[in-house]
Amino acid sequence: MSESNDRTSSPERSAGDGAASPFSTTSRRSRGLGDASPGAHLPPFQDLTDAHMADEDGEGEELFGDNLEQDYRAIPALDRYDTEIMDDEDYEGMTAEERLAAEAALKRRDRERGIAAGRMRRGLLYEESDDEDEPPSRRRRLAERAAEGREDAGEDELIESIENLEDLKGHSVRDWVSMAGPRLEIKNRFRHFLRTHVNEKGHNIYRDKIRQLIEMNKASLVVDYNTLAEAAQALALFLPEAPTEVLQIFDETASEVVFSMYPKYKVIVDVIHVRISDLPLIEDIRALRQLHLNQLIKTSGVVTSSTGVLPQLSLVKYDCSKCSFVLGPFQQGQNEEIKPGVCPECQSRGPFEINMEQTVYKNYQRITLQESPGKVPPGRLPRAKEVILLDDLVDTVKPGDDIELTGIYHNNYDGSLNTANGFPVFATVIHANHISKRDDKMAIYTLTDDDVKAILKLSKDKKIAERIFSSIAPSIYGHENIKQALTLALLGGQPKNPGGKHRVRGDLNILLCGDPGTAKSQFLKYIEKVSDKVVYTTGQGASAVGLTAYVQRHPVTREWTLEAGALVLADKGVCLIDEFDKMNDADRTSIHEAMEQQSISISKAGIVTSLRARCTVIAAANPIGGRYDPSLTFSDNVDLSEPILSRFDILCVVRDTVEPLEDERLAKFVVNSHVKHHPEAASADGEKFAPLPVEEDTTVEKIPQELLKKYIIYAKNRINPKLHQMDQEKIASMYSELRRESMSTGSIPITVRHIESVIRMAEAHARLHLRESVNHDDVNMAIRLMLESFISTQKFSIMKAMTKTFSRYLTYNKDSHSLLLFILKQLILDQKSFYATKYGHEQDLVEVSEKDFSERAKQLNIRDLSKFYKCDMFKTNKFKYDSKTKVICQTS
Repeated sequence: MSESNDRTSSPERSAGDGAASPFSTTSRRSRGLGDASPGAHLPPFQDLTDAHMADEDGEGEELFGDNLEQDYRAIPALDRYDTEIMDDEDYEGMTAEERLAAEAALKRRDRERGIAAGRMRRGLLYEESDDEDEPPSRRRRLAERAAEGREDAGEDELIESIENLEDLKGHSVRDWVSMAGPRLEIKNRFRHFLRTHVNEKGHNIYRDKIRQLIEMNKASLVVDYNTLAEAAQALALFLPEAPTEVLQIFDETASEVVFSMYPKYKVIVDVIHVRISDLPLIEDIRALRQLHLNQLIKTSGVVTSSTGVLPQLSLVKYDCSKCSFVLGPFQQGQNEEIKPGVCPECQSRGPFEINMEQTVYKNYQRITLQESPGKVPPGRLPRAKEVILLDDLVDTVKPGDDIELTGIYHNNYDGSLNTANGFPVFATVIHANHISKRDDKMAIYTLTDDDVKAILKLSKDKKIAERIFSSIAPSIYGHENIKQALTLALLGGQPKNPGGKHRVRGDLNILLCGDPGTAKSQFLKYIEKVSDKVVYTTGQGASAVGLTAYVQRHPVTREWTLEAGALVLADKGVCLIDEFDKMNDADRTSIHEAMEQQSISISKAGIVTSLRARCTVIAAANPIGGRYDPSLTFSDNVDLSEPILSRFDILCVVRDTVEPLEDERLAKFVVNSHVKHHPEAASADGEKFAPLPVEEDTTVEKIPQELLKKYIIYAKNRINPKLHQMDQEKIASMYSELRRESMSTGSIPITVRHIESVIRMAEAHARLHLRESVNHDDVNMAIRLMLESFISTQKFSIMKAMTKTFSRYLTYNKDSHSLLLFILKQLILDQKSFYATKYGHEQDLVEVSEKDFSERAKQLNIRDLSKFYKCDMFKTNKFKYDSKTKVICQTS
């Protein structure tokens, strides 16, 4: 009978040797089987019965005494293996290559099982190289100590290190990295990474970073996650899964490395903190779930509020109030307060008081990170998360900053949530590890080399300005002046800050005002989609503090905190305000400073500060009576004060004039747009609906919207035009002449701000052509836009006189055919009004003599009219020229 049966039949053996191996011949020797040698030839059951009887008589196992060796005598009946369990087949030996391949396959299997179990997030794992030949850790440590001249072994040498760090041996990542062996191996590998990692040029990256850290007296060492993943895959694998434990090891290692290189730096900084940058996986605040708890995440948003810097307990010491014994230090955690239970000196249970002198504090600040305005889905409220900043991260951001945050997603207990929900609910908070501000310069890095080539090729087009103007809001018909103004506003001018004392804004502010139904709100919605950083609001739904900033009490700490408004959130972006005339005067007054100085000063509840609001303001307003009255001035049509009007660089007046031919073309354009963009545009037989023929004034090719957006980003961030070639005399003469005319008309006063507006528009026009300096064309174009903006705000009678006075500026860079068409339409309208006044009805056939038309053309220095009579623009507007009678007629 086999030994396994012998073992399982005995209650003593099953109780004492249940874990013994079936291949062990010594397991049965732990029982005394009597002195009789014939017992070896007895059947096993009888042998075990005798042993059982011997146990009952008190003569069982003899573990001590003279007969101890009899337990180990030979028993041939039992000293054999179980044939059913033993595998005695012959196997061939494996080669070294086969063994390595099998181990690699097992590693891949374990890695895939880890992903399938949901322990690891995709996007953060790096495949290990099969040909990785890493030297043994002990040999590496000995070599490093010899290179540094250290022969003494530290306390870590007493712990056996782990060679195969990736083999978790069934443990979770958090438990594995907390053990002594893996912890030491992580420490050694990270130390080796900091000391030996070089870039493509052979420079030691982190030695240079450590030297810069010392020079600037900082306490943070920034480590690129992608670089760490290339050099040490295991560390990059463990870091997102157990960030608290791994970052603690990194901090200790970095401190040792820095202090070994610069021993006296301990006087300035106690601990060197490792900051992880460029984490490849970016999560939205809205997408954070239970899966991300206690993991390293990267998210982005806008800082909306921040508390003051508070001292947080780090190492606490207590005084016993009875015997004055000092207890501690106690390491204070983030979630709960640690207090001593019993005084070791007098055995009393308190009370204990914090020793203020010997307790160690660290800086603590809490901020609120909210989703960026452009990322909030329609109809949803923006989500926000509380972020904790510690140590040297405090006061690195302020309300209004657009940041990218890397941190640990934690949960903490909140009693108020449990009371409100009726069951345990934990609040979540992010412990920040690394913060980087997303400046507008960051947008330039999204452009590829192919994009830059396409942009530079596009800029060489002679009609690039006309193409970009016509590509702005392609779904809106006409309104060339508004499209030009919006293009220059998206590009902006060059801000100046001489000596860091007086800042002059470079952003252009635009006001659209006119009749209802002229696509003012559609222009704002288009800018919201095409620009990177946009905040859209309405005058009726925004208050003064909602636009600027407000102060409120924090619900937990009960201290005053600063909340950012729309203009602060749109810093280095665009703020769109619809229904601007619906705002009350108090709210409009609050944005005076934001529109000119581009800052918002706060002095409330003891908080005296200034926030930045460097943004372009594009507003839309309706006239007082609902429709714009051309017989009144702009100030009489719009209920806006002169201080607010002077802060707008361009005033665009939109009038809904009745013109049959233009109305017909507009109607065809709208119908075609609806047919083209219908979700079921194809008919039942699969054929597309044929669009109506629409004659457009411009024949230039439009630019695709994606390329247009990249072109604007490139021009705004890469081109910084200079003013040394600008025609200063022309601007000065235009300003003096325009100021004289404005005083006589009694309309909007011309101020020095209009000179700055001309300069900003000239810089924006130079950026449009990717020029590094402002030339005569840019100045002339800016003056023309300024005069068109100013003249459009005048009364109808004064408008004609000013157009004639400034005709030499207004005709610049305009197609002569467009100017002649404008003159001809004005003469036709005059004739129609004359017939309507004299006969009481309009004539179907209206005639204008060529003599009158040529005289008006000569005022614009246009003398050859023959080409105009043959152009498509003349025919599409249903004009006919009779060379015999010298008459131009138009049929309605």
